[in-house]
Amino acid sequence: MGHTPYGYRIENGAAVINEAEADCVRRIFDNYISGMSLAESAKAAGHPVVHSSVKRILNRECYCGDDFYPAIIDAAVFHRANSELKRRADNKNQTGKTRRIIPKPETEFTFSPPQTQYNDPYEQAQYLYSLIERKVVKCQK
Repeated sequence: MGHTPYGYRIENGAAVINEAEADCVRRIFDNYISGMSLAESAKAAGHPVVHSSVKRILNRECYCGDDFYPAIIDAAVFHRANSELKRRADNKNQTGKTRRIIPKPETEFTFSPPQTQYNDPYEQAQYLYSLIERKVVKCQK
């Protein structure tokens, strides 16, 4: 099964809610939805961890409940938090600056048929790479 998610413990082979941790999970979701950063959400909830751990918590569907884990949050809260994660990711990069859309060039590659065969695989690879020709056709937006 793997690692037991934060907010649960296993008793007699069944997952049960650890209320102290579950309360922290609920506050993390609420804090993030209210506008706090990932790390701030956890710190304010009393569970200071790195942002990647908070993101993992926000992405775990088991907190909505499934066949093994009882629900800690409702599905609406889970979907709101994940919509907010996606919205923020679409608008920002990791440094917090707004992303600039840079047109990517459309490129064509051609490969001339090889005329020589080398015994040394390094030389053969170098020769084959030299036969590749790159041509930028146009920029696409």
